[in-house]
Amino acid sequence: MEFQLILLVLVTFKEVDVAVPDMNGDPSFSAPIANITVPVGREATMTCIVHDLVSFKVAFLRVDTQTILTIQSTVITKNHRIGITHTENRIWQLRIKDVRESDRGWYMCQINTDPMKSQVGYLDVVVPPDILDYPTSQDMIVREGYNVSLHCAAVGSPEPTITWRRERGKPLLSVGSREIFSAEGPSLIIPRVNRHHMGAYLCIASNGIPPTVSKRVMVIVNFPPTIWVRHQSFFVAIGQKITLECITESHPNSVNYWLRGKGDIVQGGSYEQLMLENVFKVVMKLVVRPVKATDFGIYKCIAKNSLGETEETITVHHKSKPVDLLAYHQPNHISTTFANTSSHFRNQDWNLQPFSHSCTTASLVSSFLLLFSLLLVTS
Repeated sequence: MEFQLILLVLVTFKEVDVAVPDMNGDPSFSAPIANITVPVGREATMTCIVHDLVSFKVAFLRVDTQTILTIQSTVITKNHRIGITHTENRIWQLRIKDVRESDRGWYMCQINTDPMKSQVGYLDVVVPPDILDYPTSQDMIVREGYNVSLHCAAVGSPEPTITWRRERGKPLLSVGSREIFSAEGPSLIIPRVNRHHMGAYLCIASNGIPPTVSKRVMVIVNFPPTIWVRHQSFFVAIGQKITLECITESHPNSVNYWLRGKGDIVQGGSYEQLMLENVFKVVMKLVVRPVKATDFGIYKCIAKNSLGETEETITVHHKSKPVDLLAYHQPNHISTTFANTSSHFRNQDWNLQPFSHSCTTASLVSSFLLLFSLLLVTS
């Protein structure tokens, strides 16, 4: 039944030129037409091998449209992409240049015998994947803490599969202690996005037909500034140089500055700007060399952007020099003191007079140390 409609077309073909079999008998097919698969845009060749054709003729037809394409070496259709070649009247090849998806279907090779002889072959046209711009997510900006939904749409034949990955091998998601590096499907959901999710996401479409294609979707995460410091307090002497340091992250970029005391803006701080995993990072440094009392105290590093403001405090304390209690115990001082007083103590009773109120702590300690030394000598 499937070829009854084609037989109607063949009436015209046989009326044009009806061949009479010769003494060798009717021609026959030497091999079936092979089904072929061709990528779109390439050339397809349907091969029909005939034995003992003699004066009979070969024709190619499109089965689904009942269209005669060629008869012998003549192209009947007006489709300029169709051509016919043959070798020794035996190997007949239907050629279709610049194959399109619409060329997919069944093709028939027939011989105008009575009854007609024919065989069919299938042309499958495969299409490499292509990602559609409109249904696919574009670059987006989202506030930290919100959910993100990415979508990717692709076409091709066979139907492409979609894989999501991140650039530079970063994990897509973290579930507990487990990291997920790829996900299948047209949609990717990132719950409660944070700054570490910021970056490029790749939608990769493949169907086994090269080339595999991908689209890059950039996710920008905005968040208010955060600041942390390495050291929150310093003890320095007058004239000693120190470097205060604050580290801030923010997106969009923050405005950064230093305050001192009750709110005086400090001029001359240095700001080292870095990009860390797509997060804008600033290392704020301030060199301080206290020379007066007002140089000590509280310093604040401030960072602000359109989403918020934050600050951290660093305190610079004055470090006083301790009293050198061993100043009296240099070698020359000890020998001189011992020489002047040893004879006096040998001739006196061990009855020490009370110290006067004007005696200083340093002299008191020094006297005890001297007494201890004499006791060691006399013993």
